[in-house]
Amino acid sequence: MSIGDIGEQKIEFYKGPAGGWGALRSVKNTLLRQDIPLKGAKTLLSANQPDGFDCPGCAWPDRNHASTFEFCENGVKAVAAEATARRAGPELFAKHTVAELMQQSDFWLEDQGRLTHPMVYDRASDRYRPIEWDAAFELIARHLNALPDPNQAIFYTSGRASNEAAFLYQLFVREYGTNNFPDCSNMCHEPSGSGMRPQIGVGKGTVTLDDFDKADAIFIFGQNPGTNHPRMLGELRAASKRGARIVSFNPLRERGLERFQDPQSKLEMATLGSTPISTHYYQLRVGGDFAALKGMMKHVVERDDQSIAASGASLLDREFIATHTTGFEALAADLRAESWELLEQESGLSEADIRAAAEVYLGAKRVIACWGMGITQHQHSVATIQMIVNLLMLCGHMGREGAGACPVRGHSNVQGDRTMGIWEKPPAALLDRLQQVFGFEPPRENGFDTVEAIQAMLDGKGRVFFALGGNFAAATPDTYQTWKGLRQCDLTVHVATKLNRSHVVHGREALILPCLGRTEIDMQAAGAQGVTVEDSMSMVHISMGINPPASQQLLSEPAIVARLAAATLGARSRTPWLWMIEDYARIRDKIEAVFDDFADFNTRVATPGGFRLRNTASERVWNTPQHKAVFFTHAVPTDTPVHRARARHNRKGDAKVFTLLTTRSHDQYNTTIYGMDDRYRGVFGQRRVVFIHAEDIRALGFKDGDWVDILTVWDDGQERRADRFKLVAYDIPRGNLAAYYPETNPLVPLSSVAENAGTPTSKSIPVMLVAHLAQVEEGPASVTGEEVAA
Repeated sequence: MSIGDIGEQKIEFYKGPAGGWGALRSVKNTLLRQDIPLKGAKTLLSANQPDGFDCPGCAWPDRNHASTFEFCENGVKAVAAEATARRAGPELFAKHTVAELMQQSDFWLEDQGRLTHPMVYDRASDRYRPIEWDAAFELIARHLNALPDPNQAIFYTSGRASNEAAFLYQLFVREYGTNNFPDCSNMCHEPSGSGMRPQIGVGKGTVTLDDFDKADAIFIFGQNPGTNHPRMLGELRAASKRGARIVSFNPLRERGLERFQDPQSKLEMATLGSTPISTHYYQLRVGGDFAALKGMMKHVVERDDQSIAASGASLLDREFIATHTTGFEALAADLRAESWELLEQESGLSEADIRAAAEVYLGAKRVIACWGMGITQHQHSVATIQMIVNLLMLCGHMGREGAGACPVRGHSNVQGDRTMGIWEKPPAALLDRLQQVFGFEPPRENGFDTVEAIQAMLDGKGRVFFALGGNFAAATPDTYQTWKGLRQCDLTVHVATKLNRSHVVHGREALILPCLGRTEIDMQAAGAQGVTVEDSMSMVHISMGINPPASQQLLSEPAIVARLAAATLGARSRTPWLWMIEDYARIRDKIEAVFDDFADFNTRVATPGGFRLRNTASERVWNTPQHKAVFFTHAVPTDTPVHRARARHNRKGDAKVFTLLTTRSHDQYNTTIYGMDDRYRGVFGQRRVVFIHAEDIRALGFKDGDWVDILTVWDDGQERRADRFKLVAYDIPRGNLAAYYPETNPLVPLSSVAENAGTPTSKSIPVMLVAHLAQVEEGPASVTGEEVAA
């Protein structure tokens, strides 16, 4: 790949707002790069429309299904990547060995275009070659049926899979005999569910878009909507314009949290104007949200005590607390006893700043709290989320119009997949209903989550790996260990639309199975089919592709699952697999039979915009063992891996231990690299950069632009490093770093996970920086197989 392919490499401050003309230029360039200027524009007009397709990008809800332009810049990148004119067919694999493909960057692999044929790995030639679909299914079935224990098979799921595909998938795998369902939730919002289920009885957010219209304060923790959920900026802009307070907590200055130029606003576009987003912006330490939240609650309780002493009036919602909650008194006592010195130290904020944020909370009648992976990927993430909900409940901001909890999830149907039963720890009620409806005894033993699945492969306990979408080899922590585990498998299988790293990190035998994308027509025996998805706010709606398939060889994900199930289970299954995929309404009928919330599924989903699943917490119905919402009390974490590493190494003469958070660039969605720019942060044409405070650069004896290697500080004797990153002075608290994943995933130890959730702690890695041995001139800055292997 030449430098011309990725643009000029430079670090240059970006002056513009989020969105606006910069976003429009990006849309134009994206469509031109994929050679679809006309097709792409036409396709986008059907994005998030009642008779069109659901954007394959993020899970942010759709506000107006009648709007012609219901998409964002990064949604355009996702749609264009799928609708591209480029093809990765058999000729590509004939030209390159897998070893050669391994040397290419993640960007290059995805940029080859759409996969067109099922491919099987040929060890003798080190190449993938075409295989017929029936032969592929027979190969997988042979491996699965040869295993002495079904638990030696691992079935991964990406959040892109539709409800229909996910339902059939979990049904097939449980009929086969295992609950091994690692999924992308295990790597992102698992702590949200783990924290909220015991606290309020549901693991999903409690708000709708209508609540954003009514909130007078919105708190945003650990989230960068300008890059990860750009359509959310429209809601924040509207809230800002009507005077709502928006309080952001983020170690990095993120342009989308500062100001936004709405591309649909003629006035802002004509005048180059923009709307301020955050009224308050607090740059806390990486991982400091817990202490900041506890400090806010301490201030609220102290002010309440003062108010009661002065006038007898409470500032809290005492009726809500008494009627709907338990655990308040223990929490209040803990808050009163907490040390401000400790809260300042661990949050990185001053007592005055924390109290000011709490005053915004006290002054609001309706509060929404949003959070993203900046909260969930820490050791203490579950406790932090419970602190967010504690804060909301102090003044009754739960089950109230314009108020509530809003975990903002990533992939477009990651929440729906969990609703459909993609969960390694299935509730007994789900298994009982599957047994009742389908007449088989489901396995009752919990399966592997993502980290456990990697360890199982390393231990020889996972021998077949099947992935329904995603890029497991690039998305997971401890890259070299993950790759070692995958390569030890007897068989690896990946259902995908495009080539990615996981296809070249393979088992002894390997298959790539190409599938239809969300934008494409899915023609089955009963005609064109739609699939359904569930967004971050529990809205379920239908998605209909409009483009002809990229290849006549493609199968839909439901068809792949059903045909594999029929080939594997044969006569021992009473499930009519092939009959169900003739008409997806039949799958939805089965979903309705298993899940009560999907009553009258086919009729309700035909309504434009779909329907919302019941959320009991938003009704103040608490499905907890106590039948009440629970205030949880937690101590401030002071013994994290970062604390321990600093205690060992930050003595005089030792190298400084930093806290590294991994993050996306603006030209990226999860592990998909659309380009080499991160416009809002001023990075162009490159990815191997590390953001660091200018004073930290000087303290280490480096200068801005120097090249360094990053080393993890861990105690298991294993070296973890990522080499050749350029120092970029940035507005980030001292002692903290940020760099892009997947390039930095090798630094995340497999054993470093969130307590009570198992999520990799990719936002809080203790690391040191050392000078790169060869201070080389700038070149193409993208991870390649050769660099990673080094």
